Amino acid sequence: MDASELAKVAATSPAEPFVRTMTRLAVNSPGSVAIVDEDGSITRHELELRSNRMARLFLQRGVEFNDYVAIALPNGIDFFVAFFAALKVGAVPMPLSYRLPAAERQAIIDLAAPALLVGVPDGEHVGCATVPAGYRPETSISDGPLPEVVSPSWKAPTSGGSTGRPKIIRAASPAVGSVAVNEAMYRFTGNDVQAVVAPLYHNSSLAMSVAGLLSGQRLVVMNKFDAAKTLEQIERHRITWLMLVPTMMHRMYRLIGAGDAHDLSSIRVLWHAASKCPEWLKEGWIRLLGPDRVLELYGGTESVALTVITGREWLEHRGSVGRPWLGDMKVLDADGRELAACEVGEIYMKGPEGFGIGYEYVGAEPRMLNGWQTLGDLGWKDEDGYLYISDRRVDMVVSGGANIYPAEVENALDQHPKVLSSVVVGLPDGDLVQRVHALVQAEAGTTAEELLDFLATRLVRYKIPRSIEFIDQPLRDDAGKVRRSQMRDEALERLKIRD
Repeated sequence: MDASELAKVAATSPAEPFVRTMTRLAVNSPGSVAIVDEDGSITRHELELRSNRMARLFLQRGVEFNDYVAIALPNGIDFFVAFFAALKVGAVPMPLSYRLPAAERQAIIDLAAPALLVGVPDGEHVGCATVPAGYRPETSISDGPLPEVVSPSWKAPTSGGSTGRPKIIRAASPAVGSVAVNEAMYRFTGNDVQAVVAPLYHNSSLAMSVAGLLSGQRLVVMNKFDAAKTLEQIERHRITWLMLVPTMMHRMYRLIGAGDAHDLSSIRVLWHAASKCPEWLKEGWIRLLGPDRVLELYGGTESVALTVITGREWLEHRGSVGRPWLGDMKVLDADGRELAACEVGEIYMKGPEGFGIGYEYVGAEPRMLNGWQTLGDLGWKDEDGYLYISDRRVDMVVSGGANIYPAEVENALDQHPKVLSSVVVGLPDGDLVQRVHALVQAEAGTTAEELLDFLATRLVRYKIPRSIEFIDQPLRDDAGKVRRSQMRDEALERLKIRD
């Protein structure tokens, strides 16, 4: 389905408030299980009552219409209770990582001034109302229906990007939607069983799980991603639909390749997004599931424009993230001129005509050029108009005058059977200006020499790291995200290098 067909679906499928949809599902299927997490399950009726009671607690704590409610909870039933409680009082849910240190959380609080912090211990932020993790409102608080109110923005995820400076990406659309549009866009139905394995403070996981819940799906939510447990849950719950990021795909694929056999036949649709997927890894999943079940989406949290590619298309355009599906994208040089096919430049986006801007930044300004916006990604188009991502502009390493894309080096490193994760950064070099430095999490006993020998058959010489540093912990979070600038600064400090 392309964007024009989606517009037709939207025209014939009236939207309704999210909170009304949830109430309707609770009335029509009260005993239907809505969410399963690692601690239990909750029915549609129970979800409605618990979110009603929590909403009234929010009101008691001072939350008003259009206020931000920061939700710093791990994946699970409690997250969705808090999310819909915020919408029921007309507030704007602002998901945060529950692992954020207090200082980093404070920077977001200073920026957004949320009316309430959910999942944060009392007293950790002076002057902020809180609801600690695991808190249950007293039963004396009513769980009956509340007057219907529509939040002016249904989500406001945060992002530090590669700079580490926080910004909020607030959706411009209110908490109103069409189930039919969601089903057409995400290629799912109300009968699907969706696995939620990526953190809910990341946009793709949040958007797809909320859309699935509103469609009537049962969600199987993992509190934290674990490759072996995810494979077990797919088999146990007969998962039909899920979204992964390449880091997850990598960890799961290694287990499958090592003989950890699980039945994946129930999977009808596997989406992946969030970061560039190595070609060898994508090809492996296409072999596992078939080309018609593997789909990829690119567009960023801002969703100014989106590309989509099926596995079958990808086999004909290896490495591509697809053609513009919603809105448009073009590749420009440093002077703003559109580049010819196969020339690398910065990717600029524009939304569909008449749709307006779908978000607003708090704490940042969009980078615009003649009505087109960039997220800072570099890439190119082939002669058929398919888009390919090279890397982020701020991450590119210029060594000896040559442009080196960290993602390309990381993809090669990650193919080594002993490598668990890798991050490549540029460090100062008196001769080359910058040199390629690889941070690698690998199995015990792995040596730099064997990795360099491995890379010698896969990369041209100037792209091979001049130095490798082994790190004994994961380098990316559960959503595959990495704070490259922070890792670079930490490497400079460890190696006692002056920038």
